[in-house]
Amino acid sequence: MKIVYQIKEPIAHEMELFEKKFSLFMSSRVALLNKITHFIVNRKGKQMRPMFVFLVAKMVSKGEVNDRTYRGASVIELIHTATLVHDDVVDDSNQRRGFFSINALWKNKIAVLVGDYLLSKGLLLSIDNDDFDLLKIISVAVREMSEGELLQIEKARRLDITEEVYYDIIRQKTATLIAACCSLGAAAVKPKSQDVEDMRKFGELIGMAFQIKDDLFDYGQQKIGKPTGIDIKEQKMTLPLIYALNQASKKDKKWLINSVKNHNKDSKRVQEVIQFVKDSNGLVYAEEKMHAYKDEALQYLKKYPESDYKASLLLMVDYVINREK
Repeated sequence: MKIVYQIKEPIAHEMELFEKKFSLFMSSRVALLNKITHFIVNRKGKQMRPMFVFLVAKMVSKGEVNDRTYRGASVIELIHTATLVHDDVVDDSNQRRGFFSINALWKNKIAVLVGDYLLSKGLLLSIDNDDFDLLKIISVAVREMSEGELLQIEKARRLDITEEVYYDIIRQKTATLIAACCSLGAAAVKPKSQDVEDMRKFGELIGMAFQIKDDLFDYGQQKIGKPTGIDIKEQKMTLPLIYALNQASKKDKKWLINSVKNHNKDSKRVQEVIQFVKDSNGLVYAEEKMHAYKDEALQYLKKYPESDYKASLLLMVDYVINREK
């Protein structure tokens, strides 16, 4: 966690104020909703998304933030939290960050309604303040995330994902939200500037690297809160597996597809698939791609003068690549 505090240091004051404002934005007249949103706020994660918003805003404006920056960070966090609550319902997951999930404690119906509430709160926060440019950025992200999830579900049924389709899925599913954070950070302080698009691209590339790193965890031994091989068990076609399939002989390819499709609950068979992917250099290939995305992302930071905010963004990029969970 030490590196996270280091990243947060130049925006510590903003993050503290953000947490207070965020709690206010979530409040409701319904006691049950307040109880649940209080539960969510007290079990927050590393808050990478608002950190991206503040660091980008301060980097592109030489240290300035405004009310729009706080609203932008809050909108992102509200929407992100809404998608997590809905994801847990879709995945029938009883845990989130080591705690019980909303649906585990309050059942699916309430969880879906809470997700809807958070989503509408986020949208209204922008509308009520005429932040229509920020609203457009976040609305595009929500659309892309939904399409990405559905594309992945559609392809998982047939196991016919090419490398290009895989990149489409992770760009929409994961990278688009980080792209929105960085884009919002720039738009909040320098609307309609080239920085808005440059930071969107920066965030998208970091998001791609982030998801490939996540996929690599499925083949590792680190304690990351999910068992090894879970993606294979859920028939998710990740980059290491796609690469191994592309390199495999006809016979091995048939065995791999059959394993993922029909034997994905057999732990021994899943371990054999993991070993096959490792032996095929699937992990090496995925790591190379992850670093290529990282290097491309860093090009977008070169035009900005050195500052504590830029240094923290560089640290954040390293953290995305080197984290152990």
